[in-house]
Amino acid sequence: MKIALLFTGKTEKGYLPAAIAAYVERAARYAAVEVKVIPEPKNAGSMSEREQKKREGELILSAAGEGELLLLDERGKEFSSEEFAAFLSKKLQGSAKLLTFASGGPYGFSDDVYRRADEKIALSRMTFSHQMVRLFFAEQLYRAFTIIKGEPYHHR
Repeated sequence: MKIALLFTGKTEKGYLPAAIAAYVERAARYAAVEVKVIPEPKNAGSMSEREQKKREGELILSAAGEGELLLLDERGKEFSSEEFAAFLSKKLQGSAKLLTFASGGPYGFSDDVYRRADEKIALSRMTFSHQMVRLFFAEQLYRAFTIIKGEPYHHR
């Protein structure tokens, strides 16, 4: 099973890329994990919110490819860390060869992306910047693998 983390737009805050990379590297000890970054649409600043979501949606759908598409979305299902680990474990045992977790841009996802998605996952009922979601999810992915393997990273 391959896991793709699909992020829209580059991570601009200087401290985030290194932290995200550290957790992705840790998670990659357990599964083939790759990060795909979709560039922000050209002239995004001059687009309406709807136009920007539509263009980003086209890029997300193109990059997601085959396999399951799971959206990191505030309207998705919430999990505890243990519940997410069980969810991930079940997905890893499934038939899909690719599991793509997508984080949208600042306005979220287009309707086309919602229609294509297999599931939606919420990290919290709180709203986070699309840049911080990347770090939080990368850490939770690593944490889930350590829970699955019974390793001591997750103290509960």
